[in-house]
Amino acid sequence: MDLQLAGTNVLVTGAGQGLGLAIGQAFVAEGANVSFLYNSSKDGAEAAASAARTAGLKAIAVGADLRDRASVEAAVAATAEAIGPIQVLVNNAAATQSKPFFETTEEDWAPQIDVTVGGTIRISHIVSKQMADNGGGNIINLMGDSGRVGESRLLVTAATRSSTIGLTKSLAKEMARHNIRANAVAIALVQTENLDEHTGAADDERMKKMLSMYPLRRLGRPDDVTPMILLLASPLSSWTTGQVIAVNGGYSMV
Repeated sequence: MDLQLAGTNVLVTGAGQGLGLAIGQAFVAEGANVSFLYNSSKDGAEAAASAARTAGLKAIAVGADLRDRASVEAAVAATAEAIGPIQVLVNNAAATQSKPFFETTEEDWAPQIDVTVGGTIRISHIVSKQMADNGGGNIINLMGDSGRVGESRLLVTAATRSSTIGLTKSLAKEMARHNIRANAVAIALVQTENLDEHTGAADDERMKKMLSMYPLRRLGRPDDVTPMILLLASPLSSWTTGQVIAVNGGYSMV
């Protein structure tokens, strides 16, 4: 199926590693021009952008701190200069922490709130204005399933992720007049290079316990998630907005 994404200008946040990198590469495979926005994973973003340019596409790796408006504005401007006006924004970047709530401090909470909530709102505010000026666009927000169903040890992360739902639905309602769609994709655990660091999944017993919560008895892979994002970005989904779609191996069914 041709998703009609060739030549589309896409900005993906948190795109220097893990799922964000895979999302950017999936758009490249569809012939899209991609801005790989990163905070600390410069090497991965630059390698991906270089590969895209070698394939004859427009691409850029651009660093930004989503907590700082000037930094985000500069990254958006650099993206527009390199690949053209942004038509698709994929908000993937987030800060998370697994820790018993009583052991957390406000210092633990701050980066999760500042990046996942503030950062997502900030870049959406800047990019949606550009989209409106250029005839429309498409915003896709990634979120963890903890924001829909709650999860122990992830109280602050779940709170920040749940904010994505309200933002997505509100964007969809207010921005429709500007021909801008907004949807969210809720995911459970996806196997990336950082999985063990965040979950302790390298331990066999821990892994067995985690897998028992998934009816499909496996964790996700990036290529389980990217097709849904591509479809939502496609003109083929032009009548889909304000939705939260779960891609989670059956971890939750609400």
